[in-house]
Amino acid sequence: MSTGDPQPLGLSGRIARYFLATEITPLLALLGVLLGLFAILVTAREEEPQIDVTFANVFIPFPGASAREVEALVSTPAEQIVSEIEGVEYIYSASAPGMAALTVRFEVGQQRTDAIVRLYNAFYSNQDWMPVGVGVGAPLIKPKGIDDVPIFTATLWSENTALGAADLLRVAHAVEAQLQRVPGTREIATTGGPDRAVRVEFDPQRLAAYGLSLADLRSALASANAARDAGSIVDEGREMLVQVGTFLVTPEEVADVVVGVHEGAPVFLRDVARVTDGSDRPVRYVSHGAGAAAAHPAGAARYPAVTIAVGKKPGENAVDVSGGVIRRLEQLKGVQIPDDVNVTITRDYGATAADKAQTLIRKLLFATLSVIVLVLFALGWREAVVVGAAVIVTLAITLFASWAWGFTLNRISLFALIFSIGILVDDAIVVVENIHRHMLLGRHSLAEAIPVAVDEVGGPTILATFTVIAALLPMAFVSGLMGPYLRPIPINASTGMLISLAVAFVFTPWLYRRVFLRAAGDARANAHDQQDTALARFFTRVMAPLLGGRAGARNRWLLLGALLVLIALSCSLVAVGAVVMKMLPFDNKSEFQVVVDMPEGTPLESTERVLQALADRIAAVPEVTDYQIYAGDAAPINFNGLVRQYYLRSQPWHGDIQVNLVERHQRERKSHEIVAAVRGELAAIGNSFGATVSVVEVPPGPPVQAPLVAEIYGPDYARALDVAREVRRVFEATPDVVDIDDSIEAPQHKLVVEVDRARAAKLGVTQQGVAAAVATAVGGEDMSFLHSEQAKYAIPVRVELPDHAKARAESLLSLRLRSASGALVPLSEIAAVRPATREQTIQHKNLLPVVYVTADVAGRTDSPLYGMAAIASTLRGKPIDGVPITQYFTQQPEETWAWSMKWDGEWQITYETFRDMGTAYAVGLVLIYLLVVAQFRSYGVPLIIMAPIPLTIIGIMPGHALLGQPFTAPSMIGMIALAGIIVRNSILLVDFIQQELRAGKSLQEATISAAAVRARPITLTALAAMMGGFFIIDDPIFGGLAVSLIFGLFVSTLLTLFVIPVVYYHYNWRRMSP
Repeated sequence: MSTGDPQPLGLSGRIARYFLATEITPLLALLGVLLGLFAILVTAREEEPQIDVTFANVFIPFPGASAREVEALVSTPAEQIVSEIEGVEYIYSASAPGMAALTVRFEVGQQRTDAIVRLYNAFYSNQDWMPVGVGVGAPLIKPKGIDDVPIFTATLWSENTALGAADLLRVAHAVEAQLQRVPGTREIATTGGPDRAVRVEFDPQRLAAYGLSLADLRSALASANAARDAGSIVDEGREMLVQVGTFLVTPEEVADVVVGVHEGAPVFLRDVARVTDGSDRPVRYVSHGAGAAAAHPAGAARYPAVTIAVGKKPGENAVDVSGGVIRRLEQLKGVQIPDDVNVTITRDYGATAADKAQTLIRKLLFATLSVIVLVLFALGWREAVVVGAAVIVTLAITLFASWAWGFTLNRISLFALIFSIGILVDDAIVVVENIHRHMLLGRHSLAEAIPVAVDEVGGPTILATFTVIAALLPMAFVSGLMGPYLRPIPINASTGMLISLAVAFVFTPWLYRRVFLRAAGDARANAHDQQDTALARFFTRVMAPLLGGRAGARNRWLLLGALLVLIALSCSLVAVGAVVMKMLPFDNKSEFQVVVDMPEGTPLESTERVLQALADRIAAVPEVTDYQIYAGDAAPINFNGLVRQYYLRSQPWHGDIQVNLVERHQRERKSHEIVAAVRGELAAIGNSFGATVSVVEVPPGPPVQAPLVAEIYGPDYARALDVAREVRRVFEATPDVVDIDDSIEAPQHKLVVEVDRARAAKLGVTQQGVAAAVATAVGGEDMSFLHSEQAKYAIPVRVELPDHAKARAESLLSLRLRSASGALVPLSEIAAVRPATREQTIQHKNLLPVVYVTADVAGRTDSPLYGMAAIASTLRGKPIDGVPITQYFTQQPEETWAWSMKWDGEWQITYETFRDMGTAYAVGLVLIYLLVVAQFRSYGVPLIIMAPIPLTIIGIMPGHALLGQPFTAPSMIGMIALAGIIVRNSILLVDFIQQELRAGKSLQEATISAAAVRARPITLTALAAMMGGFFIIDDPIFGGLAVSLIFGLFVSTLLTLFVIPVVYYHYNWRRMSP
């Protein structure tokens, strides 16, 4: 029953009163749930957020030029052109003999199309930078981005020895067009297998005997393979088309081409060359092997294979695309895929995305249920129904908002919801409990009590909500590669907080009224009073020694000292190594990669032999299902391979092994443990062959060139190579530093054909003609193409020396060239062959010459930061040219007159991320302070309210040490979120103390009463927030966030209940004391 005049309501009370009895309220809640279901159905699912890294490779040929000339005349001017483009973050270049290769990487967040247009415009508007005739070719620009990473790969292989790699390649080419019909597919490419070619292996002696040269073959093949439409004629009232000539369509026709006339008789191509149709000379080998955990009983044998890689269009659902590809492959079996060809799915990011999303959605549901059960035991079943419904509506609308923001359903966006589930429930709990308290007072009817109760806590609830948002939202502005990776957390959590606030004021009061319309609460009131009495006795006994004016001052100072000591001890856990600092821990993936680099100049067969030896060890690993060996080519790239540009690895001395493991729930060891177990053995096998072997795991976050990168800068590039070798020796001498490599190329022998220009001119032969002839003989020349109605790719007619002739320099000198007079001149009369060594490729980064030394760190810490610290310490005491090398940690050196070294790799991202997150933390604290100042109209009280923030460290660091978790970026996120959560509790305490003081109680009574009365809601909201953490503590990546939430909240909540009242008491006692 109402007593007295109704008091005026604020904004929250008016909102609650308006929606309390209106019919639109349940419809709005239903709409929110439907929007959430819609979002779950339409939101694209991915395992990780798509980090849009736009970059491009620019290739500029300069045939015959030395590396130094390429650097001076091509690379440096091109870098200057690129540096003028807005939004370019890094410019890398490699100046090799005859070729300049640039990598232009734009800042994260740059629109791909705009960035590439600016790049094209920069080069084509500066086409006059190089004079015509110098010999520099036109730049070839190949843009790259996240959508170039295949989401699906399938390996074709056969146990039928009659089927070779060339046959599998033809099957794959036929399948490609069918897979392209699957909606959402993008680029489809096949790796492995030799291309088809008509090989024309000419005999120099026969050519000479018939008086022919390579120029004659070139002219004859080009003219014999010409055909065209000549128009039409009209005959007997009909128009008839006229075609002149026919194309070469069979190898026999190619062999029958007349290439000259000798003594009045035609000379056919078959008379001077061996013409064969079939596989081109192998430039790569791909094979498939089964592991110890293979489902297919293939035994220990390895079979030739090809791998089809399928990408997806931007914005498409990876689950749908990969599912469509699998269904299409099943349909093609027995039709375009022969029965004796096996199809092994070796990558399915759609399946892993679906599995991760389903797992996290289940965890989200369990977290929600756990919070509802908590409310059930703490407040009652009716309150649990109200809070549970409010949370479900909040989550549903938040999922829709996440879709509207453009986020996908991935591990990060779902973790944001799980992590924030306990925070989202706070508003509903506060409102429900306060409505219940007003009902127990019996001063109003239910319909009248609800708006008043909502209005009473509306102001503090709004303030507390915005304090959490103020702590989280600045993280959305973290720059670099980690920005878009972590952005769903602050955006989704902040959006969810705002939605939960609206739900608490609109839907929760309406539902409470419906549920509690016929409920009575006398028994609950008695129990409530008993609980409050027991808590009051407890806090009186514990806090009395800390209060009591001057008598308790000494104890208060002792409490402060103890807290400072605990904070210092907690921080010291990092210094002593009990807590390891790391960017992100390793994930538990079902794949890893073995990257092999042989010395430059190693033939393909030698690289294949090393890969086979490594595969023998890999096949024995119990968790391996299958593996694919790529010699002379790169495996289909993942995001890590995209950033590291593994797709450029196509030399004979390059090799990859893609290793696939059984699913994580089917094995005991994590993928990182498996890698750690085989890394040493694989490195030893590689060392026995002179190979550099790196075991590469899929990074949990943004990839880098290598976890540990040292960039050597100095005044002389040749000396810089020696300095890099010295630095590498320090790397090798440092414990736990593994997979060490550098950008120094092994000496590669080459033959230089030197032309005597004067004699050549006298005999009527040009050096250009000599270069063309030798290039044709050694590298082969596609002088024409065979036409076929079935071939998807052009079939070249390739003219070259036989393989056995290429092995001898004398074969080159036996070539004859036609002079201006028509006579044939042996190459031996105008040229000589001398041995030489290939020049080193000159690397640049941001216009500065650089030499790289790279490595990884294994062992106890598994953190490159500790390996970097150990190496940096050693280098400080190691003089180079008389003085220690100058080390830079955050930026490139401005000058290169002295030897210097810039640390890069994972350290750079770690520094940028923690720098930005620390800045976000500071900004969040300032915003929280401003919000609390505005609410309490005091400069001192907000400092008291924020005092418990450092107390979170007492829980966070020991928690990480206790569970063996490294302190990572997710740990920092939990620490930042705790600032807002713990301030929320402080606001409740201080606000209630002020209410009690206004009610006439003494300062000591008000302090104890506040702790006793607010202990239950504070503990309840803290437990609710901790509940979400329990469901993600087992996650390899976000376990640190869970540890921060659970241990930080547990310790800081306990301390807050004592520290805040005591600090507030001391602050006011000093002000009131004379």
